[in-house]
Amino acid sequence: MSKKVLVTGGAGYIGSHTIVELSKAGYKPVILDDFRNSDESVLKGLRGIIGRDIELLKGDVSNTALIQSYLRKEAVCGIIHFAANKAVGESVEKPLLYYQNNVEGLVSILKAASEEQNIPFVFSSSCTVYGEPKGQKEVSEQTAKTIPTSPYGFTKWLGEQIIEDLFHSNNQLRLMSLRYFNPIGAHESALIGELPIGKPNNLLPFITQTAAGIHEKLKIFGADYPTVDGTCVRDYIHVVDLAEAHVKALEFLLKQQSGCHEVVNIGTGKGSSVLEVVHAFEKVNNMALNYEFAPNRPGDVIEIYANVDYAEALLGWQAKRSINDAVRDAWRWEQSIRAKE
Repeated sequence: MSKKVLVTGGAGYIGSHTIVELSKAGYKPVILDDFRNSDESVLKGLRGIIGRDIELLKGDVSNTALIQSYLRKEAVCGIIHFAANKAVGESVEKPLLYYQNNVEGLVSILKAASEEQNIPFVFSSSCTVYGEPKGQKEVSEQTAKTIPTSPYGFTKWLGEQIIEDLFHSNNQLRLMSLRYFNPIGAHESALIGELPIGKPNNLLPFITQTAAGIHEKLKIFGADYPTVDGTCVRDYIHVVDLAEAHVKALEFLLKQQSGCHEVVNIGTGKGSSVLEVVHAFEKVNNMALNYEFAPNRPGDVIEIYANVDYAEALLGWQAKRSINDAVRDAWRWEQSIRAKE
């Protein structure tokens, strides 16, 4: 069996960490990326960790002909699809960009995967498909989906629906959607990590950039929510744990003798508040952060975290790394970026 795995968006944050874990597991990952949301310096970081260059197919995931041509020439045992725009705020400002890239890109890669060789396919989905279930903080795969309020969230909701419809049309396909919660941290080597383009949209890069002096203050949106300390609660998962889940997902699909369609939560099973993450960063890295509270943001989910029983039962996977590990690794990564400037 071929050990090649095509990873769309493989130069991105989660994609690059998954490249490392696939390599460790004996696979030969191939990056498909046009670097619109990533930087080619990631390739150097990957080389430093893995010890060799990673095969690169430079191009747009929406270029179906490019992907089909590659799959006709190369035996590929699986596809992991990350390539997508991912900023909630930007999606509200530029909805057509998100629908074009996220939806058209998914249809393109699915067409190639299903028509060429029936290749096992893992989709990068999101807990945004749950919205904020009434009276429920812990969500399982059986929790009802709700229509997300942002175009970004809706592209994930729609992406799952496209995959489900495709499976109904051909139940011999092997498909899995992984619903991520909140990835944080970086590789322990500090050679790869989250590299936001422009102002960060996620909490931990904003924390590390504030600690590095790039931002004067960290703004925490909301201090009066009905949570442990008044700030929003999320399920923060170390990005390396998340990357390992993709290897487990691919291996599950490869073992299947017939078609299957699975949806799996990938989180820690525990919620942490924004303030808890801030204080963990301060304690682990022995520094004080300059932060202030800002008004609540419309549409913010108050509290949500994953029920991860199915991930453990189906994939034999569970998160191993802590918030402390994540904030330590994220700060090492931030320091490595600044040292290169």
